[in-house]
Amino acid sequence: MKKAAYILLFFILHKVSTAQVNYFVSFDGTHITYTDEGFGETVLLLHGFLSSGKSWDNTKLKKDLLEKGYRVIAPDLRGNGQSDKPQEEKFYQDNAEVKDIKLLMTHLHAKSYNAIGYSRGSIILAELLTEDARIKKAVLGGMGIDFTDPQWDRRLAFAGAFNGKVTEMTQGAVDYAKSIDADLRSLYLQQKYQPSTPVDELRTLGIKILVIAGEDDMDNGDPIALSNVFKKAKLAIVPGEHNGTWKTQEFSDEILKFL
Repeated sequence: MKKAAYILLFFILHKVSTAQVNYFVSFDGTHITYTDEGFGETVLLLHGFLSSGKSWDNTKLKKDLLEKGYRVIAPDLRGNGQSDKPQEEKFYQDNAEVKDIKLLMTHLHAKSYNAIGYSRGSIILAELLTEDARIKKAVLGGMGIDFTDPQWDRRLAFAGAFNGKVTEMTQGAVDYAKSIDADLRSLYLQQKYQPSTPVDELRTLGIKILVIAGEDDMDNGDPIALSNVFKKAKLAIVPGEHNGTWKTQEFSDEILKFL
């Protein structure tokens, strides 16, 4: 009976934690929201552009992580989801998003953790890897080598688009942002001050890193070239294109195997 009661309590607590959205106040007063679900080894999930931590809900990856006994933390990066959306440039400068994550993981008493990013989340994670020694293993999903260039034309195009200079390539993203009532000023500043971690810094990393991308995804450059940068890298190419790969079972399977 005691064992049965313990198991029942575990699932009750797990259900409660799944439903709860929390927040903490970051270094500059910005409120950052996050979910903290499950128990066990910690995994941080970092969402992409025009998205939020909630976008991981109902994905194969999050479901599998929880079922395998991981603790899963999914923040809304500043300017997204239910986190604050400051309008001044100073709130996005000097890798503010990276500082948020480091403080969040300290707030949650994470002595060590694994981290998974997708698309822009991988760009933030790449910089985080150079600043937080607590990360045990990392997954860079949906990303190639191009973000390491501070003059990356794609970043500049999207920054311009959310500052009123829309092109044929960026029109769809702007229309989508408007349809979900996203904060265009914040999206512009996120792109303007997005990290472009130099290749030389990435080469120094000693942890194991998985670079994973869809076979039809070259939106952000060559993932093979990115994997070749790291000392201890594994490359996985799975079926799919940029907007769908991270939701697939194959994506989840490769990450669970890596972890």
